Amino acid sequence: METELKQHIIALAEKYETADFLPADPSSFMHEVEGAENQEAMAFIASCLSYGARKQFFPKIQYILDAAQGNIDQWVRSGEWESSIPDSTGCYYRLYTCHDMHQLLTAYQTMLHEYGSMKEYIRRNATTGIEAIEALCRFFSRHGADKIIPKNTTSACKRVCMFLRWMVRTGSPVDLGLWADIIDRRTLIMPLDTHVVQEAQRMNLLQSRTASMSAARRLTDAMLKIFPDDPLKGDFALFGLGVDNK
Repeated sequence: METELKQHIIALAEKYETADFLPADPSSFMHEVEGAENQEAMAFIASCLSYGARKQFFPKIQYILDAAQGNIDQWVRSGEWESSIPDSTGCYYRLYTCHDMHQLLTAYQTMLHEYGSMKEYIRRNATTGIEAIEALCRFFSRHGADKIIPKNTTSACKRVCMFLRWMVRTGSPVDLGLWADIIDRRTLIMPLDTHVVQEAQRMNLLQSRTASMSAARRLTDAMLKIFPDDPLKGDFALFGLGVDNK
């Protein structure tokens, strides 16, 4: 990789990874609640709903935050969510029906009851980023929630990768680092957002437009050459630039 390109990406990461990144990003929701358990739960649910236009999915996340009155962990754990999101075939958001959300939250509630927290589930089942992705896909698939969480890692698992970035990376005004003690940030996988793929192609870091896990890992390897201690710092560079260029 050319030195000039490396320096360009480093400069972009510094430009975009600031507190100013938060207001327009779904990661902002996890900063609106207090306590590690609520932040973990809010981050997970927000990541699950983060696709499509922000002006459309932000209100769907906000509805959950409001329904739980900020106490997301207890809302899921106690089953209070069932009165807010009834099990029906009605649409919750785009391709997700209320039944799909019901399946997701039922599975998540089961995880909390069995393991105490999602962090504890990951602690017992993963030591690297890819293992954490596989563990989450496996659990939610086994509990009938694979409409929202991918059933395996054939796809890029973009939203799961994004959620793990939020949970693992430290020293960031955006990411929380709550799981930094169980997953090494050097093993995280780049979330392949449309903007990220487009900018990676422009920079000849990716050849294919297909958002697969193999493509995500290739791009991660490229970011490791620039940020050997923290490859997903590159996510801010490519995503931020992509949003500005759209």
